[in-house]
Amino acid sequence: MINTNDILQTIRMIDHQHLDVRTITMGINLLDCCDPDPHAACRKIYDKITASADKLVKTGEDIETEFGIPIVNKRISVTPMALAAGASRTSDYVPFAAAMDRAAKAVGVNFIGGFSALVHKGMTGADKKLIAAIPEALAVTDVVCSSVNVGSTKAGINMDAVRLMGETIKACAERTADKGGFGCAKLVVFCNAVEDNPFMAGAFHGVGEAERVINVGVSGPGVVHHALQAVKGQPFDVVAETIKKTAFQVTRMGQLVAREASARLGVPFGIVDLSLAPTPAIGDSVARILEEMGLEVCGAHGTTAALALLNDAVKKGGVMASSSVGGLSGAFIPVSEDEGMIAAAQSGALTLDKLEAMTCVCSVGLDMIAVPGDTSAATLSAIIADEAAIGMVNQKTTAVRLIPAPGKRVGDVVEFGGLLGSAPVMPCHTGGAGEFVARGGRIPAPLHSLKN
Repeated sequence: MINTNDILQTIRMIDHQHLDVRTITMGINLLDCCDPDPHAACRKIYDKITASADKLVKTGEDIETEFGIPIVNKRISVTPMALAAGASRTSDYVPFAAAMDRAAKAVGVNFIGGFSALVHKGMTGADKKLIAAIPEALAVTDVVCSSVNVGSTKAGINMDAVRLMGETIKACAERTADKGGFGCAKLVVFCNAVEDNPFMAGAFHGVGEAERVINVGVSGPGVVHHALQAVKGQPFDVVAETIKKTAFQVTRMGQLVAREASARLGVPFGIVDLSLAPTPAIGDSVARILEEMGLEVCGAHGTTAALALLNDAVKKGGVMASSSVGGLSGAFIPVSEDEGMIAAAQSGALTLDKLEAMTCVCSVGLDMIAVPGDTSAATLSAIIADEAAIGMVNQKTTAVRLIPAPGKRVGDVVEFGGLLGSAPVMPCHTGGAGEFVARGGRIPAPLHSLKN
């Protein structure tokens, strides 16, 4: 039962500790929009999205007003477009992204995800067309996000796709060079992508989902940081319990919003994703949580252990609060979006190697990291391969969102603004990986994938 004290404590979290519902995301199935005529398919896609989500933004605003709970973003995810566009007789998939963009703007959402392909075991003709379209699609649209899944624990890692994605990221940066390579901020490369993720840029509506579904993403790094200040110097058992109790309360709030939105829209409730997704605002940082545990600076020895504890406790608290916890759920470490991570990277305490180690225990991976503009496509592919290997072997979702910032060098800063913040350009290793990436083929799945 929720008592008065719980309600008052939640109000304090909202008012003073940056607690918010980061997003209400409506997933929409587009498989019934398939058509041999690409113009007809685009028209169906636009009509399906606008008819399904016409009340999404207003419903979110109404709930925000009535309950006093900040809902930062209203978003849409759709069936991976490589599947929805595959029946169309065309080699150009950019118009499909344009149809998504127009529909998203028509209903007023912040972002739409799903210009995506799932190529962990191989690539169809439609997958190749979609990947080829990504640089132009993200350059000519404003709110479209793209993702490609290149590996899984069951299938291994598709190294042909990994090579192609390194080249695609490079092309995407060059195509949006006038915006600091901003197109890359809307592109994620996954291993073990999940079907019910409400967070951008990686959200898509999985083929195992219902016709439409409501997923909610809740975030509260500031809440956890504040809670830990009350247990300063106490053992890690106490730290873990404190985080679990806090995550429980935050998830309860997310479930309330999700069920309310579901009932008002007449759309099934999917999941609550309790993710500590930071922002550049002071007091809303995952890095500062780790430092509150006793680290002098994020990136110091002990950072990976602290992050492992944080991630596990968040998941345990969320699962106790709702039987519908899903998505990614845990702690995110997007460098440009976290005030503490930015400071640590600028001081040199947080390196790309340390971030890679941290991804072994966090919820996603190498996220919103700017690297020098002259970084080769092969190096980008090798970084993707490393991160995909961590996900594949550890049976977890990992992702890469890299920005090879055109014209920028190590020590420069790329400004994106808003929730995307600013990214200090971080150095990569100088040793080449061209021959490694050029081999292609597939890195086999690990032995422990054989569970049937």
